[in-house]
Amino acid sequence: MLDFKMETFLTLCETMSYTRAAERLCITQPAVTQQIRHLEEYYGGRLFSYHGKTLSMTERGRRLELAAKSLRHSSEALRERLVGLEERRPPLRLGATKTIGDYVIPGKLCCYLAADPERSLSLTVDNTRNLLAALEAGTLDLALIEGYFDKARYDFRTLRRENFTGICREGHRFAGRRVGFEELFEETLIVREPGSGTRAIFEAALLGHNHSLDSFAKTVEIGSFPVILSLVEAGLGVSFLYRSVLKESKRALRAFEIRDTPIFHEFNFVFLRDNLLRDELEAFIAAPQQM
Repeated sequence: MLDFKMETFLTLCETMSYTRAAERLCITQPAVTQQIRHLEEYYGGRLFSYHGKTLSMTERGRRLELAAKSLRHSSEALRERLVGLEERRPPLRLGATKTIGDYVIPGKLCCYLAADPERSLSLTVDNTRNLLAALEAGTLDLALIEGYFDKARYDFRTLRRENFTGICREGHRFAGRRVGFEELFEETLIVREPGSGTRAIFEAALLGHNHSLDSFAKTVEIGSFPVILSLVEAGLGVSFLYRSVLKESKRALRAFEIRDTPIFHEFNFVFLRDNLLRDELEAFIAAPQQM
């Protein structure tokens, strides 16, 4: 359980408004100001500053925010375990991006649960942006993501590096080839929704060559890998995803590469720093991939 001053600080971090923080906490605005001043005195400097009328966090404030979120998450998780000490162990709350959740970790989940009959878990499959937000909010203990994240902000362990490849239907002119951007942009691109790891990776590769999704003749946004694979198989466009997805799909699809632009990306386990559940998280990370 966090000190009320720290809860006030985190509320101000979320709202970035003394007025809204006071309303949410049901206290006066001067009371919020006083709580923040106490923290600033204790931690030796300003946590927030104004630029004109805009409130922003200082570097000291950002560091305290990370530590406070980790402490809040650990405190709540520890409470769940102590309250239920004589009952069943609370589940490990996992999150995974769609590629990893659907195609990469089912075997690891089986191995983790089979190793100890007292273990339990919950799995949320969502895009990178939403999973990181859930970690910050304390509703997830561990996220397995392929998207970009701030490695200075979180603790992480790398699962593996994966080849990111183009896919087309069998018989397509790209099948098994290395193609240039000029040819690629003539095609309809089928791409995941904003916030997804695969989309961010592909957009970064395009940006590295001074291109964007607008360079394509047509783009179609789809939030489901099975639907994307069906559309590509039907010859309605090309897409980009991890080779492991292609291997597991069992569909009439072929891979292709962008000429002179091999793309590899990491799959990472991501969690908050100073996490009291580290031993349990490490047990899951260390679980084998297959039974």
